[in-house]
Parts: sequence; C-alpha cells; structure tokens
Amino acid sequence: MSLPRRLVVCGTDTNVGKTLVSALLVQGLKASYWKPVQCGELASGGDSGQVQALTGVPATRILPEAYRLKAAASPHQAAAAQGETLRENRLALPQVEGALVVEMAGGLLVPLRHDWLQIDLIKSWGLPVLLVASTGLGTLNHSLLSLEALERRSIEVLGLVLNGDAHPENEASLQSLGKLPLLGRLPRLASVDVNSINGLWTTTGLAKNWPGPAPEGALA
Repeated sequence: MSLPRRLVVCGTDTNVGKTLVSALLVQGLKASYWKPVQCGELASGGDSGQVQALTGVPATRILPEAYRLKAAASPHQAAAAQGETLRENRLALPQVEGALVVEMAGGLLVPLRHDWLQIDLIKSWGLPVLLVASTGLGTLNHSLLSLEALERRSIEVLGLVLNGDAHPENEASLQSLGKLPLLGRLPRLASVDVNSINGLWTTTGLAKNWPGPAPEGALA
C-alpha cells in the first residue's frame, strides 16, 4: 500500500482518542490538520487548538473549521440550535500541499442533517479511514459495527488504533474478526500534553506499522 497522503480519522464513539491520534499523525506524517465540524469547546480552541498545542506545528497547518457550533451535541442538533443547516459545498475537502489529516466528530453514523450522515460525507471524499477505538468493554461491538458500516459503503480502512490499557484478548479479536491490522495502541495517559505524548509516534507502534514509508523529514 502506498503512503496515504490524505486520510480521515474516525472513532467508534465520542471520547475514544481521535484528537490525540490525529495529533500524532500530524507530527509523524508532517501533515496539515482539518476538523470540518467543531461542536462545543469553542472557547478553548476546540480540537484544532488542542492539536496545535500538542504538536507545535505552524498555524498555517491547522486549517479553519467549516463549522464552529456552540452546543456540545451532534452536528445536526448543534447546527439547528444556531439556526444553521450543514451544507455539502462548505464541507468540500480543502486543497493543501503534502499530507492532510481530517478528524471527524463522534462516530460514523452521527447525523450532519436528518437526511445526511457523517459516513456519507466521508464516502463522498473517497479518502481512506483510520479507525480509533478503546481497548475495554464494549469495543468489540462498537468497532465491528463501525467496520461493517464502512465495508457496506466500500470505504477503505487503513487499520485500527486502540486507546487505553492493554487488553490482548480484545486486540486479537478485533484483528481476527475485523480482518484489519492493528497500527498501534496508545497507553492510558494521566495527562495529555506535549511532554506526555513525546515519543508516542514510535512507542505506540504507529511509526513501525504505518502502511507505507514515512515522508521525508517525518518523525522516526
């Protein structure tokens, strides 16, 4: 498999570590970052602000969100609360030089509108997906349902990244039943900051298992 120059980071649920994984990919692949729809946490800069703080990349590599919605809710509800409707033309992929990491909001079947799911938007882009899941209870069901939804729509999946304490049985089951490689596992972190993520690109296995050669100048 050749190195994906543009990819989408999706989660099996909310709060499974998509933003942390996205930050590692931005660092490791020397990529730009885009969060199409930010719901809530606007005062703190949202996920875009967190990725920039964790990676220290220039602001020019953090692309502005298409929608910044105040409510910490699903995109269709947060947009409705502001009297807005999410539109396809505003969610077209931005054109950038080099690699691009796109981080989605919540899970795959989150509604953008009542007639439009997030997975439909991903399908329209034609980009491969990296799926982030937890290691613990419930992850088999959530992960396999997510993979089934992606397979039904013929969306390419690069592999899995797990987040949490080691759970060898779940890791083996996901690789066997999901028929996908495990690209890495992030350990449980007491805090998420520049110091705590230093070196994770290598120690989590992402650098070793990434499907293709790292671009020139990427982290070892």
